[in-house]
Amino acid sequence: MKKKLFGTDGIRGKANQYPITPEIAMLVGKATAKVLGGGSGHKRVVLGKDTRISGYMLENAITSGLLSMGMDVLAVGPMPTPAVAHLTRSMGAVCGIMITASHNPACDNGIKIFAEDGFKLPDSIELEIEKEMLEGTLAEEGVPCENIGKAYRIEDARGRYIEYAKGSIQNLSLRGLRIVLDCANGAAYSIAPLIFRELGAEVIETAVRPDGLNINDGCGALYPENIGRLVREHRADAGIALDGDADRVIFCDANGEEVNGDRIIGMLALAYQRERKLASDTIVVTGMSNLGLMRAMKQAGINVEVTDVGDRYVIERMRGGSFNVGGEQSGHIIFMDYATTGDGIISALHVLKLMKQTGKPLAELAGFMNVFPQEIRSFGVARKTPFAELSRLPAEIDACREALGESGRTIVRYSGTENKIRILVEAEQSDDVRVWIERLSAAAREELN
Repeated sequence: MKKKLFGTDGIRGKANQYPITPEIAMLVGKATAKVLGGGSGHKRVVLGKDTRISGYMLENAITSGLLSMGMDVLAVGPMPTPAVAHLTRSMGAVCGIMITASHNPACDNGIKIFAEDGFKLPDSIELEIEKEMLEGTLAEEGVPCENIGKAYRIEDARGRYIEYAKGSIQNLSLRGLRIVLDCANGAAYSIAPLIFRELGAEVIETAVRPDGLNINDGCGALYPENIGRLVREHRADAGIALDGDADRVIFCDANGEEVNGDRIIGMLALAYQRERKLASDTIVVTGMSNLGLMRAMKQAGINVEVTDVGDRYVIERMRGGSFNVGGEQSGHIIFMDYATTGDGIISALHVLKLMKQTGKPLAELAGFMNVFPQEIRSFGVARKTPFAELSRLPAEIDACREALGESGRTIVRYSGTENKIRILVEAEQSDDVRVWIERLSAAAREELN
């Protein structure tokens, strides 16, 4: 069965519009409790959120739904998504729920659910939750008065995650490193600066004053030019930009040049290989990763497993093959030895650890690969028409692939969380990239808008 509410990263949409309404949020709480075992046992759910103003509305609605079905709620307030995943495991909860739309604008929001092991719910459970929500009888259900759940505010949740994150690099001192840290006015605005400062780094912070509407607003991982400018201005060793829920990260080196997820995955995979810690000498990436990474890994004797786009698919393949390093070019970096999801803070700590241990600047560490010229375009569409129902765009995709052969590639796909199409063209020659990105974009705009 195809899911109607859950996408590749939970339920997502405009706040206060279907399906991100308080009524639907309450049903999410009730259905989650029913599927995962509410009732008189008072099982616990960890509930976190980012800094969007709509988070207050959704938090209260989800809490009400859970309590009405006999679940206890452990509310942790603004907290990175990976922290909620970690706390779900460490606090013995049956699931964790995160209210966030990640890197999307402030007036979007969403609901992600983690299983008791800290991984995203499997499709089968999401389908069960959807079924309960859409059958139309759930609103009338609830436990007897004496079995209604209780809600608790967990005051030490932040401290629990801080110690866990620092422990992932054995509390290695970062003294002597000066970093610029952009928290996107999001979930990590308070916790991230503390972690790096407690380990001794000098931190120049920016976008750490959320007002409910400025999350991701010209800041964070989608705007690495901000940390690039500040790195040069403050003569810092590195820049670190998180997204709204801190599950992804983009870097800048001391020259202010962007260092994306491909370079981070590759440099850390090489370090793990040297230490004989890289499971099966394999990394897992998506089809969006640059061909330059594939070549560099092959030359180093590292296998590369390629999945569909989305950290969900990377994690599934990592779990299936017992691999421990993977991620996406966009900055979702997964260290399976430490986290069950992308974790921007832990990823940054491991990069800084590598810089300290090797004594090498980030630019040198990231210089292991030659990047193929690549361009990605993304724009809104009226609706996500199946490619099989189109004519010009599929023909142009076929023509592009035939022309580039093994010296390049193209990926054209719809976003899993927004009404957008994303077009990637990559080739050894930049002229080929320019020609084909224009042709594919023109075809997509003509047929989809």
